[in-house]
Amino acid sequence: MLRWALIISSLTLALLVVAIVATAVGPANISVDRVALIIISDLTSKIPLLNQVQITKTWTDGEAGIILLVRLPRVILGLLVGATLAVAGVAAQAIFKNPMADPYILGVSSGAAFGAATIITFGIYGLSLSIPLGILTVKLGAIQLGALAGGLLAAFLVFNIARTGTKLPVETVLLSGIAVSAFFSAVTSFLMYIGGHSLSQVIYWVMGALWSADWDGIWLMLPLALIGSFIIFAFSRDLNLILLGDEAATHLGTNVTVLKAGILALAAVITAAAVSVSGIIGFVGLVIPHIMRLIVGPDHRILIPSSILAGAMFLTVADTFSRMIIQPTEIPVGIITALVGAPFFVFLLSKKKKEAA
Repeated sequence: MLRWALIISSLTLALLVVAIVATAVGPANISVDRVALIIISDLTSKIPLLNQVQITKTWTDGEAGIILLVRLPRVILGLLVGATLAVAGVAAQAIFKNPMADPYILGVSSGAAFGAATIITFGIYGLSLSIPLGILTVKLGAIQLGALAGGLLAAFLVFNIARTGTKLPVETVLLSGIAVSAFFSAVTSFLMYIGGHSLSQVIYWVMGALWSADWDGIWLMLPLALIGSFIIFAFSRDLNLILLGDEAATHLGTNVTVLKAGILALAAVITAAAVSVSGIIGFVGLVIPHIMRLIVGPDHRILIPSSILAGAMFLTVADTFSRMIIQPTEIPVGIITALVGAPFFVFLLSKKKKEAA
């Protein structure tokens, strides 16, 4: 437990440093201490008991606008999306008992791409959805709404195709996911073919990027990321038992069928939400859980929280590189994650080959 506490503390500290530095870095360089003061000043002004605290203003209104309206939402959304994809990847790899499974294995990414491409191609921008969350109201734009609906539709089709009575064989889920993903990919390609002037916009969305980050996307992701991660973590013991085999897990008191269906459904929902606000960002859910498994071991009680922190950190660093490599233009962050993830995927395959030999 002491070792686990040290790992989580180190990852948390590293994540805070990465988040602050990522918020400070950009075309208009703003010092880290000034970034921290801007954020603290904004927070204290909105908290009743702390709004009497006086902070000497050493920044301009323009710098505050850059931090609070542009960079901070992008960094926070990157943290949430990275954490969500990582925890969904851990869940998928546990259920499928395969370290090369990822959260897109259920066809969610292809379904989301289909939904977004439909909105963009036919120009259905008048659609929107307002979701009341207590004192906040989150508004989903047309593209986000289409992507979310498409991702959930793909997951729904996969589960219904794979379901046999009350059972949900994971092998059939995998094959159904491949089939549904291929279908939606074909339809998306057709929409891109007939899209004409909208082709470039669809391509940019499919590549995955965080440059359209806003507070609505954050308030959508925050409860889903927190609740989804907590529920998956709550079943850490059952996920550990599944690694021993379905029969052993059943004898030890785990309802394997219900657990697999519930965890996969939850992973599909949070993945669809992440894709709807960021586009398709690949390899986060594949690479991060496997790296953390090599570092902390297969016990999900430590693997899940460490993957959440590492996934958030990885995507934030990748997004920072994506907007700094070729200024003033930006590279979609999905390209950066693929450049890192694809070689690692090849490494996994070669390692598997050596183990089989």
